Amino acid sequence: MSHKISGNIVDLFNDIIFFGEITIDQKKIVEIRRIESEIKIETAFIIPGFIDSHVHIESSMLVPSEFAKIAVVHGTVATVSDPHEIANVCGMEGVEFMISNGKTVPFKFHFGAPSCVPATNFETAGAILTSEEVDTLLQKKEIKYLSEMMNFPGVLMGDEEVLKKIASAKKYNKPIDGHAPGLRGLDAFNYINAGISTDHECFTEAEALEKLKYGMKILIREGSAAKNFEALINLLNEFPDEIMFCSDDKHPDSLVEGHINLLCSRAIAKGIDPLKVLKAACINPALHYKMDVGLLRINDAADFIVVKDLINFSVLKTFIDGELVAENGKSFIKGNVSQPINQFNCIEQSVKDFSIKYGNEKEILVIEALEGQLITNQLLVAPKIKAGEIVSDVSNDILKLVVINRYTKAPISKAFVKNFGLKQGAIASTVAHDSHNIIAVGIDDESICKAVNLVIKTKGGVSSVSSQREMILALPIAGLMSNDDGYQVAESYIAIDKMLKNDLGSTLEAPFMTLSFMALLVIPHIKISDLGLFDGDHFKFFSKL
Repeated sequence: MSHKISGNIVDLFNDIIFFGEITIDQKKIVEIRRIESEIKIETAFIIPGFIDSHVHIESSMLVPSEFAKIAVVHGTVATVSDPHEIANVCGMEGVEFMISNGKTVPFKFHFGAPSCVPATNFETAGAILTSEEVDTLLQKKEIKYLSEMMNFPGVLMGDEEVLKKIASAKKYNKPIDGHAPGLRGLDAFNYINAGISTDHECFTEAEALEKLKYGMKILIREGSAAKNFEALINLLNEFPDEIMFCSDDKHPDSLVEGHINLLCSRAIAKGIDPLKVLKAACINPALHYKMDVGLLRINDAADFIVVKDLINFSVLKTFIDGELVAENGKSFIKGNVSQPINQFNCIEQSVKDFSIKYGNEKEILVIEALEGQLITNQLLVAPKIKAGEIVSDVSNDILKLVVINRYTKAPISKAFVKNFGLKQGAIASTVAHDSHNIIAVGIDDESICKAVNLVIKTKGGVSSVSSQREMILALPIAGLMSNDDGYQVAESYIAIDKMLKNDLGSTLEAPFMTLSFMALLVIPHIKISDLGLFDGDHFKFFSKL
């Protein structure tokens, strides 16, 4: 049965806006009728739905169906989703889990074949995806692209496995996503020339301009931890067809607040043409990834949203395949409880396991975490010694940081980090990119041990302990996601985040997200894996603490 909807229709292919009427029949737009050539004042705007051009659904701590439930409220109708996180824990089974759960809701997930599982050979992951398995994934209609090629040294050095994965994507005519923070000059040219088509890791305009010159498309990322919008948004003025918006990693509390709609309103506030903004938010991802998403044209799927204006992008209604899936802040998508999958083989730890003996070091290496960035700096500082051990120096905000192998019994990796700001207690998480071992930071070994054992007991989660109380948000699905209602998970996360900031004293905007990236070896300059302190500039371990 057909139905109609009227409003100020935004035609992004002809760069015009007019008052008209859309007729929907059998999930498709069958007619777009122009009633007036001008905009009708005080009438809502009909625009294509928003697309997140690169996101790890797992980072929301929600299964895909619950992510969709919240995202549609903000006008998001589709995502380009890299299931890299769960693949590092559960391999092919993890990718199949995401596809299967995503199919249970009217939302357009476009999953990729993870290209780097494990991300490096300098950490212990739960799975390996060979080039043959990646080829098998790329043959699936549900797999739309080769996910971010983080192993850019492998591309540049002609690694056989890496080149086979790239060749498979080309064979099936599917785009190849990039990941090359800080890569410049001839290396950037050669990386892009290998067939890599996008990058979401640029953190300066100069870097992005160079990559654009070489033919790459740039994704402007604004997630819960990594925020590059301010540095890159002016590029949209000059390159409206080569820019997209993405969140990459978005925790549940920030997803409840908003999604791509927030980036659109911020871009408008910078004085950027709304039509250029909407191309980045709606059109460019769909065209680049050949997405099964309607773009407000006759015979397209009826995927569109109704917004109050083109300034704040307050979403009044969201339609997917002609179905009203959200209206005025209320989602009509029903979530689905999934059978948990996981890989977790770790017994509870003891306090003595976390000690670091003093060996007459005059200086120790310290990771400096940076607000709003994935990159870190390397510091050399004098250690604080107590009873023959190197301990956290709380007064100077230098805290012990540990990584515990969750897949098999192994020695604990230990280091120190600056800028978490904890004054008491500790936090721990099984969300630790990319291999998702257990990572924790705290002021003393007793607190760290308590926080770690909390997440071990639930076989995954994020925890916070102070001298007065303990909190845990369990993540039983791969140690990454909850099976609960998305809004409830967001409330639980807000509560534990509040405790972390108010009781423990963290000064970071997204401390759990920042913690998870302290193990991300493919981002310079210094990180930690379960195997040791890692030099991200030279891709090797440091020889000492």
